[in-house]
Amino acid sequence: MNKRSTTQRSLILEAVKELRCHVTADEVHNTIVKKYPHISRGTVYRNLNLLSDIGEIRKVEMPNGADRFDYLTHDHYHARCVKCGRIFDVEMEFIVDLEKNIKDTHGFEFISHDIIFKGTCLECNK
Repeated sequence: MNKRSTTQRSLILEAVKELRCHVTADEVHNTIVKKYPHISRGTVYRNLNLLSDIGEIRKVEMPNGADRFDYLTHDHYHARCVKCGRIFDVEMEFIVDLEKNIKDTHGFEFISHDIIFKGTCLECNK
């Protein structure tokens, strides 16, 4: 895979950072296509995954939903509103080495963890 910097990759990284939320690939594409109508969805998807792989952004895998991409790359947790689906950062200390506390009965080699809390956001509670 080509890991050199490209104009498209720079545009995609810039869009994720400017949107400052947990965006989907479609949201990134819809933002970029306003100024650069010829950028394809496939280009956006591929570059978001590459940017995640090289640590420039963080991929937040959502069960039963579209992956989200976060401009914050440090280890942290998230909360998902069960009404509107928005994703928020959770202010709490990241539990380092939580995987060491798992009593494995299935032969897994645990390497990391993501925790997504569920609840209702302030706007939906109004």
